[in-house]
Amino acid sequence: MQLIIGTKAWSTWSLRPWLVLRKSGAPFEELLVQLRWDGASEAIAAVSPSKRVPVLRDGELVVWDSLAICEYVAERHPEAGLWPADPAARAVARAAAAEMHSSFGALRNAYPMDLTLRTVKAPEPEVSADIARIVALWRDCRSRFGTGGPWLFGRWSIADAFFAPVATRFRTYGADLAAHGDDGVAAAYVKTALADPDFLAWEADAIASTPRA
Repeated sequence: MQLIIGTKAWSTWSLRPWLVLRKSGAPFEELLVQLRWDGASEAIAAVSPSKRVPVLRDGELVVWDSLAICEYVAERHPEAGLWPADPAARAVARAAAAEMHSSFGALRNAYPMDLTLRTVKAPEPEVSADIARIVALWRDCRSRFGTGGPWLFGRWSIADAFFAPVATRFRTYGADLAAHGDDGVAAAYVKTALADPDFLAWEADAIASTPRA
């Protein structure tokens, strides 16, 4: 399998399936397309039918959506347990991943992922609403399904892949989670996500490979 990804410091959508592939144990190669330069659009169009990254190529198969890639890997490698085994937990994990996949536009726009940046940026009301929703969602997942481990559903799952970029955003922009209803659960989860060895491998490569102005 080959995973085509964008610049690691910035591409949230690339990080998610990359983490899933790492957790699956499946061998894969990555092809990096640098973003934010004049020829980026043409370079991506040459390898992606949607003209976006990430893209997974597995033989003749091409999958061009991050959530679809994650689902494909989970089906190919059921032994990896990439979704929770319990049906109720699995349904909620899928709902949480899908909500992240389609929502939180204010947070995405105001707090873009940048693994090379550390700053403090006060959130506008729409961003605050997104942060509060994420804090509440994390607390609900942890309280209902989080026994047995530090992840949202105890063991690591695809839902954690989808929220990994959010953890980086909260760190990058100095988000005050307590001011958005956190009782410590969300802050602890951010620490867990950012200490994951696979994320740290991605981050180290991101910092080393990000083009400098």
